[in-house]
Amino acid sequence: MRQLALDALDQLTLGATLLANGGGGDPFIAKLMVEQAIIDNGPIEIVGLEDLPDDAMIATVAVIGAPTVIIEKIPSGREFIEAVRALESYLGRKLDAIIPVEVGGMNTLVPLAVASEIGIPCVDADGMRRAFPQIEMTTFTLGGISASPMSLADEKGNKLAFETISNQVSEKLARGSAMMLGLTNALASYPMTVAQAKDAAIPGSLTYCHEVGGLLHAVQSHEEGAWERFLDFTEGVIIFEGKIIDLDRRTTTGFARGTVVVEAFADPSRTLQIEIQNELLLAVEDGRPVVTPPDLICMLDHETSEPITTEALAYGQRVRVLGIPCAEGWKRDGMLDIVGPAAFGYDADYTPLKG
Repeated sequence: MRQLALDALDQLTLGATLLANGGGGDPFIAKLMVEQAIIDNGPIEIVGLEDLPDDAMIATVAVIGAPTVIIEKIPSGREFIEAVRALESYLGRKLDAIIPVEVGGMNTLVPLAVASEIGIPCVDADGMRRAFPQIEMTTFTLGGISASPMSLADEKGNKLAFETISNQVSEKLARGSAMMLGLTNALASYPMTVAQAKDAAIPGSLTYCHEVGGLLHAVQSHEEGAWERFLDFTEGVIIFEGKIIDLDRRTTTGFARGTVVVEAFADPSRTLQIEIQNELLLAVEDGRPVVTPPDLICMLDHETSEPITTEALAYGQRVRVLGIPCAEGWKRDGMLDIVGPAAFGYDADYTPLKG
């Protein structure tokens, strides 16, 4: 067991912003929620799955909606507690811990704040080790764990809980409900025992996120050898450097969707096209897929190495684009059905990232 104190929060937030692949919502608001929770309640208890009994009940809590809406409709914080309470009421029992659904963006930090406010630990594991736009896109689904029963809550006090026959249906119902409730809501889902999570979760995700944040901070501080250490740890590759010359972005069907085109500094005839669905999902150069899901596409400001979220993309930005391999926890039968290119409607084969 360990504890998360204020002095570790900046590093964790930076890692979460990078691993969000441009999506997941800007973590700044969630960081403020965690800061206040630590000030009010003290350091937040972080536990490994091995620290909890196998029959302990855990669940995820997260923001659902479009990042472009989240920056305009700031969460109150209470809706996340209400979503958890609604799920507990439906289950007929209290949760023993909170587990992040993803370590990317706001949904890395929101579970920490909620766990602190409720007075239970947060688990050092997740279901993605990145951010994905849809509820079913988790290693929990790969492990046969149902996303439901689940609950949804908004800032006005509206709450609903429901069960579905598949995680794909859970996504449709939750997304449709979120669209009617303002397109940024609190979601509590994937109730599971620790024994189930040990088989399906990606362990050590919060620790990984914190370490990545530290390595990226060293890059931003221009420490000698920092890029080499960062790329070695993440097994990442710098795939493109250039400026944004075209950007199409819209909020539709409950997501921020679009395309961003980057022109190479060294050779203006080279361009990289990246497709967006909340996250940066597919990178194509000269008709050839360069990075495909579930591998990560991360876009950094070329001068400051600050991760850029999809809602902050702008014409003329100078950027560095990274590719990072997905977590080993994804590499099991059924992965491509859930998070491969075809799962997003792209006519492309999965091409494992090579250094």
